[in-house]
Amino acid sequence: MNTNYGMHETLEVHEMAAFKTVSITKSKTMQILVSDPELRDILKHDVQISTQQLQELGRLLSNSQQRG
Repeated sequence: MNTNYGMHETLEVHEMAAFKTVSITKSKTMQILVSDPELRDILKHDVQISTQQLQELGRLLSNSQQRG
């Protein structure tokens, strides 16, 4: 499915993807430093969810066509 996005919409999706990438990196890094098992599980869950969301954003960008 191709979707037409304006330039500002495409940039916002790129910004969300960049934010998710930083979030994944931070959560993965914090997993090593955290000693509480419950908090470590929350961070692992965050990595899983954020990875799925990042993949969805990538699909959106791949299937999009930019409007002029």
